[in-house]
Amino acid sequence: MTTQALLRLAWRESRTARRRLALYMSSIAFGVAALVAIDSFAGNVTRSIRDQSRTLLGGDMALQARAAFPAVVDTVLDSLRARNVRTSRVTTFASMALAEPSGGTRLVQVRAVSPGYPFYGAIETIPANGWSRVHEDSVVFVDASLLISLNAQVGDALKLGQQQFTIGGTLGNVPGDAGITAVIGPRVYVSDRWLERTGLLRFGSRAEYDVVLQLPVALQAPRPAARLARDLRRRIDPVNAAIQERREAQGEGRRGPGGEGEEVAAADTAATLPVSAAADTTTAPEASALASGAARTRVRVRTVADTEQDFTEAVARLADFLSIIGLIALLLGGIGVASGVNAFVSAKIDTVAVLRCLGATSRQVLALYVVQAGAMGLVGASAGAALGVAVQFLLPRVMGDLLPIDVTIALEPWPLLLGLATGVWVALVFALRPLLALRRVSPLQAIRRNADPTALPSEWKDPARLLVDGLLVGSIVAIVVTRVGNLRDGLAITAGIVSVVAILWGAATLLIAAARRSARPSWPFELRQGVANLHRPANQTRAVTLALGFGAFLLSTVYLVQANLLGTVQSTADSAAGNLLFFDVQDDQAPPLDSLLRARRHEIVQQTPIVTMRVDAINGRNIVGLLGDTAVRRAHWALRREYRSTYRDSIARSESLVSGRWFTPAPDRAAARAANPDLPFELSLEQDLARDLGVALGDTITWNVQGVPVRTVLVNTRQVNWGRFEANFFAVFEPAALRRAPQQYVIVANVPAGEPLAAIQRDVVRRFPNVSSLDLTLVRQTIGSIVNRVTLAIRFLGIFSLAMGIPVLFSAVAATRRARLREGVLLRTLGASRAQVARVLLAEYGALGALGALTGMVLAFGGAWALTHFVFDDPFDPALGPTVAIAGGMLALTMLIGLLTSRDVYRETPMIAIREPG
Repeated sequence: MTTQALLRLAWRESRTARRRLALYMSSIAFGVAALVAIDSFAGNVTRSIRDQSRTLLGGDMALQARAAFPAVVDTVLDSLRARNVRTSRVTTFASMALAEPSGGTRLVQVRAVSPGYPFYGAIETIPANGWSRVHEDSVVFVDASLLISLNAQVGDALKLGQQQFTIGGTLGNVPGDAGITAVIGPRVYVSDRWLERTGLLRFGSRAEYDVVLQLPVALQAPRPAARLARDLRRRIDPVNAAIQERREAQGEGRRGPGGEGEEVAAADTAATLPVSAAADTTTAPEASALASGAARTRVRVRTVADTEQDFTEAVARLADFLSIIGLIALLLGGIGVASGVNAFVSAKIDTVAVLRCLGATSRQVLALYVVQAGAMGLVGASAGAALGVAVQFLLPRVMGDLLPIDVTIALEPWPLLLGLATGVWVALVFALRPLLALRRVSPLQAIRRNADPTALPSEWKDPARLLVDGLLVGSIVAIVVTRVGNLRDGLAITAGIVSVVAILWGAATLLIAAARRSARPSWPFELRQGVANLHRPANQTRAVTLALGFGAFLLSTVYLVQANLLGTVQSTADSAAGNLLFFDVQDDQAPPLDSLLRARRHEIVQQTPIVTMRVDAINGRNIVGLLGDTAVRRAHWALRREYRSTYRDSIARSESLVSGRWFTPAPDRAAARAANPDLPFELSLEQDLARDLGVALGDTITWNVQGVPVRTVLVNTRQVNWGRFEANFFAVFEPAALRRAPQQYVIVANVPAGEPLAAIQRDVVRRFPNVSSLDLTLVRQTIGSIVNRVTLAIRFLGIFSLAMGIPVLFSAVAATRRARLREGVLLRTLGASRAQVARVLLAEYGALGALGALTGMVLAFGGAWALTHFVFDDPFDPALGPTVAIAGGMLALTMLIGLLTSRDVYRETPMIAIREPG
């Protein structure tokens, strides 16, 4: 038979089965839609990042630091200006804003910019063109949300520190800023000409400093820009430049934003980073740089290419994560295809036997139906691709606030073709296994057809079947590994998917066994018959349980993790001793602020001094030697960062001792120091920091406390609960070590909510403009808003996994429609009413829905526990009520779909059902 004749026969033979095959293949549509939508949107975002990379950075290159730039940067900038490089400065810090005449206060993010910023893109304001006034008049431009929270309007006065401004308008699109940043704190843009007059940046104040560069055209190309960035790093920070160049030479790539090592990237986070052995090796250029004693200036140099790569990698990681949900939906759709095609094959035995009688070979028969399955798979995948394109245009509304760019939506040919190919392949490989049984249909079955399972003989040792099984497993692994891009992670995810499927499959098998053994004569007829349907030949119990169980599992897991995160934030805030936190309190401001709070009978629950310092030496070895030491593994960020430490006599509530003892009583320590003035002061370190510094109990650490060396000895390590709304520290000293050092304070007070809290914030801002205050209730709301926005995107994909179960369920029910019609005919002939037949179906689908929903819910508890325990390091507190509600919704959905799809079973008359064609 020629290929043309085969295709013509496949087309003619499919006329009676196209609708059923299309329905079976529709099971893969939602999986294909998820993959196409995610990949296409990721492609749109990546292209937009590439097009807007300069806008994201605000220029062609940027110098960034978390402290005031050292003198060497000013020298470098002067030399750059001589080469026609334009510069603009941006200083970012948190401060309290006071609105007049309403008196409202709010912690805001202040961005003080110099003329020229941004060099690419434009800051949009309402009214339009209002930004042109920012460097001429004392005006600020603010987020619209700030006007609402302060009960202010454009034209009102806004006080920042000691300087009063006029609100010139609200901010629209700002280059490089994601909309979600306004959730963390409303933005206030102001000219840096007024920065000194505000008086906000004092001793110990935290701010981020940026210098944005616009390069001449000759230097804007990637290679010249990279060479310039390398030269700047060498001039500004030769130590870090040598480390980075050594890593690049060894092929380790970049470790942090803009190519900085982990000691820079993680410098201001509480997280600890693993340090590889290679990270502690020192090459000749690096040793030369270390020996030079270069100042630790901690200035990062970022190029457009760095920005583009950082954002692109982040988008790729997010897309890989979300696509796993779509991939699971696609694979479960494949199971629905296999289930439907299995029923389709059973209905085609007579036709196949006739074809064999007419001379068709088993290979030709198999090819005939493989062509049909492939064509219908293409139809299902095409429908999914079209749906995915539609979802692609909706995703910007769901995720727009999480992105710092304007995404241009356009069709992406490669994700579209890849989604189509993956969908067709999954449909074919899952359909091929049941189709193999058609090879063994004998021509004699045209005249001696029977209904027992031997009508479709199969052997588990059949080489073709084993080959297809291997192809099926290999395809799943290959698709997952390709999506993830890492063999180890791909195998782990595949193992996880297989484990969940195995659990759901096992639960369905147990249900079938229980249904076979548990029926009792005392049960109502409808219930007995419905339970019996669960284990009848060609039942769809496993397929329906897999589809519904996985949908319930994904949705419930996302909800449980979200609820647990928000619950942890709530419980942590509730357990906090106070609800109002003051920071950046100078040494001379602490007593009058204390008096102000006590005069209004507000309880002060914590007053913590903060002293800035750096590590100078460990066990007598200075930082230069420690950075080049390969004998002990130390995290460079821990050696190079600036610490904000404290001193006290007792351990805090958020801490617990891990090793060692607490500080010796002050009188005994003072007596010992009087006898030996060189005795080091006692020190306590957070346990992870002690590990990263490579120190143990008894080791000595010398600290550079604002130019004064302070020698300490480690006497204990602590475990710190960083999640508590309290002042927590890496390093805690005995009081005698730091009592006389320049310091500032963090004060936590307990103030009644409402007008008293607003009044104290307003009065503190007016009296101490540099002091910022934070309402912990607002923190809870902020974190809740961020979590809600992030989980919205994940929930959006979780709904796809639930929607995927609907066509699988329709497919499973439709696959047994003929058998159900005959059963219904028999029941109607024996005197059963329509209502009784409907109740039989209700009992069957009620059992299926209950099993799928409950199994998915149990799996969700396990998955959510694993995520909260191992990823978020939080205790797991299950939200039982909402999870049971999700399970109940899945049960109701199953019963509704089952009844709607099977309505012909109890609505048609026996005569019509008997005439139902195969």
